[in-house]
Amino acid sequence: MTIRLNNSFERLGATAGRGFISAVAGRSFTCAVAAGGLIWLAAAWFGVQSAAAETPPVLVVPRSEAPLQIVSPPRQVERAEGEWELVELADRRLRVPAQWLPAGAKTHRLIAVVPPAGNGPGARRFMPQKSTKKAASNGSLRFVAVDDKSLRVDEGERPVLVYNHGEIVGSQVPEHDWRRARSCYVHPVWGLDGERLTDDFPSDHYHHHGIFWAWPHVEIDGRDYDLWTCSNIRQRFVRWIDRRAGPAAAELAVENGWFIEGKKAMVEIVRLRAFRASDDARAVDFEFVWTPVDRPIALRGAEEKGYGGFSMRFAVRRKWFTAIAVPGRVSGDDLVNVRLPWADLTYPFGGASSRSGAALFVDPAAPDYPPAWLTRHFGVLCVGWPGVEGKTFPPGEPIRLAYRVWIHKSALGSDRLQRAYQGYAESAKTRWE
Repeated sequence: MTIRLNNSFERLGATAGRGFISAVAGRSFTCAVAAGGLIWLAAAWFGVQSAAAETPPVLVVPRSEAPLQIVSPPRQVERAEGEWELVELADRRLRVPAQWLPAGAKTHRLIAVVPPAGNGPGARRFMPQKSTKKAASNGSLRFVAVDDKSLRVDEGERPVLVYNHGEIVGSQVPEHDWRRARSCYVHPVWGLDGERLTDDFPSDHYHHHGIFWAWPHVEIDGRDYDLWTCSNIRQRFVRWIDRRAGPAAAELAVENGWFIEGKKAMVEIVRLRAFRASDDARAVDFEFVWTPVDRPIALRGAEEKGYGGFSMRFAVRRKWFTAIAVPGRVSGDDLVNVRLPWADLTYPFGGASSRSGAALFVDPAAPDYPPAWLTRHFGVLCVGWPGVEGKTFPPGEPIRLAYRVWIHKSALGSDRLQRAYQGYAESAKTRWE
């Protein structure tokens, strides 16, 4: 009996043929068995017995001095369920918890937090395989329903953040004030020691709310709407697209809408991915797709100040204790319309004796990179895009933006923050071979 094994695999959505692993790549091999005999060949990657096996893929990861939160390019995976791990080929003792998350109808992305490596030559190479032991439940991420309006992400027993899909009411805001209620945002966000980093309905700016994304000028058919304060246009939850959690990350995808008098003007897709924490930091990635429904929509930042877009309001009580770091320096002054790839805010949250904080990182592939920012020591970081001049987007054409919120312990120097940002940029180079 002759068994011939071949493999086909997906690279960024394309299928390419290549032979099963053997002493010579790309060749097939023959296994002869005695009459009446039977040999089952183990398909190691999926851990099943089969007469046809796939070549175990290799994930190539950039070498970094900081932990890398990686999201692989999509590939076709037949059996993505269960516990997974990445095994480094250069040192098979290193096994990193990993998980597959859907990327399309038949494809998945591999998610993991890869520990740092020294200054060795070239990239690092990992092979995914079914985990040899079940991940401890107290170390995995999970979703917990707070109520019918809010969904919390926990890592073990530690809270990470809450996504508010329902309408949240600020009782301290006067009833006649349209800033009294809002939805579709993230708050609270917790630091690694359990301190609450974000604020909601602060008395100085009722309309600030945790991590949020909004513009003060949304122009449709010559009329100006204010999503920043929700005065005449509002974000509302439409449906859940996906929610999955595991040992490497918790990811939710949701569809919201921008509504004017009950009519949807913009479709908003939000994908939020909270990674497992490393020793002193955690990454939370945000990916957005906005699509005007049936009319052109112009987005524009605030006059002179430029704010409008991805923003984070921190729970600062005394602004003179706030430190804001930007590339190359700690900024003692508030910044207005300054172009930056990232900015970081630290503060002794909750009266702690030491600082902690979070940085906002802008995807280097973003349009008009780097964007203009507004920073305020009273506790806000605002990424201003498309800025004061604004841009008009035709109906049906998607607008795509991505950011990372990098939560960390203690006050960090600009060099360390820059290395973390570089890790965010470098992680996009992860590839299959």
